[in-house]
Amino acid sequence: MQKTGLYALLAILAFALIFAFLPGADRGGAKTDATLRGVELRLFPARDPDAVWSFSAQNVSSNPVSNETVLTGISGGKRVLKERDASGKLTGRETLDATLDAPRLTIDGQDDITTRQARVTLVKQCADIVMKGTPEQPVRIEQGYGFSTPVADIDSPNLTGHVEKMRMSFDFNIEDSDNERSTTTFNIDATETCRNGQRVPI
Repeated sequence: MQKTGLYALLAILAFALIFAFLPGADRGGAKTDATLRGVELRLFPARDPDAVWSFSAQNVSSNPVSNETVLTGISGGKRVLKERDASGKLTGRETLDATLDAPRLTIDGQDDITTRQARVTLVKQCADIVMKGTPEQPVRIEQGYGFSTPVADIDSPNLTGHVEKMRMSFDFNIEDSDNERSTTTFNIDATETCRNGQRVPI
């Protein structure tokens, strides 16, 4: 697992732990976490090696006991894919795959991301997906797979609808859902199509 954007946070945490155990340190109010403010963070998921997530966050808090990192005040959330040539070698270029807007994110030790609510735009499909969860069943982004959420509203040129108990891959395939409570429409007479991440008239 590589979290390049968190190296500085971990270094500060190490110093905090050292000072916590110095003679005369006040341990009555000691905390196990460390917080940084105004952070640009990049996440390189071990289970999805061609993907890179990046965020700007007003606050980033890391807890080594729970092995969780919490981001708040988030902007500029996005997922890019490293480009490979025909032989499978990396070209050094990246393409924007998705954008993510959420008020708060938690990254666990497996690089998976959870949140109470999120808006994701899949660029290649021009698909806007608004997902809502609960504390018990949050919206979940599973690295190397996609999304799971109790409730999702989808708007794209080819598919619109309301989906419950949804699991969706990053390439916009709904793998599972509660069919009795979901209503989706395939727009066979769509007036728009997706081209270079933009909706354009057909």
